[in-house]
Amino acid sequence: MGAQMGEWWSGEIYESYVGRWSRVVAGDFINWLDQPPGLRWLDVGCGTGALTAAILRTANPASVLGVDPSEGFIGYARQSVDDPRASFEVRSAAELPDGPYDVVVAGLVLNFVPERVEALRRMREIGSTVAVYVWDYADGMQLMRYFFDTMLELRPQDRDHDEGRRFPFCTAEGLEGLFHDAGFGTVRTREIVVPTVFTSFDDYWQPFLGGQGPAPAYLRSLDEPNQDELRETVRARLPIESDGSIRLTARAWAAFG
Repeated sequence: MGAQMGEWWSGEIYESYVGRWSRVVAGDFINWLDQPPGLRWLDVGCGTGALTAAILRTANPASVLGVDPSEGFIGYARQSVDDPRASFEVRSAAELPDGPYDVVVAGLVLNFVPERVEALRRMREIGSTVAVYVWDYADGMQLMRYFFDTMLELRPQDRDHDEGRRFPFCTAEGLEGLFHDAGFGTVRTREIVVPTVFTSFDDYWQPFLGGQGPAPAYLRSLDEPNQDELRETVRARLPIESDGSIRLTARAWAAFG
């Protein structure tokens, strides 16, 4: 069976697309949580291990278990995170281990979990502290907004592919609402903004050709003339500097309950 629209399977492709930026967000996120050393952590939807690596580097944990439904991602994480305190298992958000854990985190995952409130309830059952972050798809994730805003201009009939439209809860208020629905009392939120600097248009565009994740999968679904038109219109919109570089920013929203 082939991959479905927007599905992830390759760690290398993910890293070139958004993984390199998620690593920057992860460190800021862990600093914000400000947890004491020696705790047991669970990283839900650990992907390529970016957040797990940040926990190991910053929080001095006793252990971190990373779980993800993708065997390709788990394989990548096992190769890239070389620390005896870390372990990885293939599990979905609906199959979380019993714990208990001191801290349960999920980075850039919640929008891909169909039963989001149920997943947060389960995290609350097995963790003393639960914290997540998601990209601000509707506004602050500029590398994706240039792509989707161009799509909306050229092909408004495809607007349902826009991740800002698909994931309207990826805001501070949206995350607060999900946490409250899952039974959390006090919820803290904050924005995390990081620079995303591309050396050239090719550096920006090449990751969209991987076919993995919602925007690249949408691009691959188009015929070649429509792909070319989308590419050239995005190129014309981007703030390309005289040296060819493109300096954008990416915003994530984080919640802690």
